[in-house]
Amino acid sequence: MSQDETKETFNDVINGETPVLIDFHADWCGPCQMMKPVLKQLRDKAGEKLRILKLDVDKNPAVASAFDVQGIPTFLLFKKGEIVWRQSGAMSLQQLEGFLNKFL
Repeated sequence: MSQDETKETFNDVINGETPVLIDFHADWCGPCQMMKPVLKQLRDKAGEKLRILKLDVDKNPAVASAFDVQGIPTFLLFKKGEIVWRQSGAMSLQQLEGFLNKFL
C-alpha cells in the first residue's frame, strides 16, 4: 500500500466501495512470481475499478489461516466485505479478467 493508505486497516480496505483482489503469495513460490506481471497488467487495465492487495502468507500467517488459504497463489475478490470469488493457482491475464469481469 502507498503511504497515504497506511492508515487504512485490512478491514477498511475489504469493506470499501471498490472491489479488492487479494493475492495471497510468498517470495519463494514460483507460480506466485509468474503472476506478478499479470497482476501489474490487470492493475494498469482496471485502474480505479479494482484495488489489488498482495499479502505474503509467510509474514501474515494469521490472515492466511483466517481465510483458509491452503495453497498459493490464492486470489480472493472482496466486494463490500463479502468474498464473491476465490481461485487458487497461476492463470493468464485473460483468464483472470474473465473471472473478475462478472464482479466489476
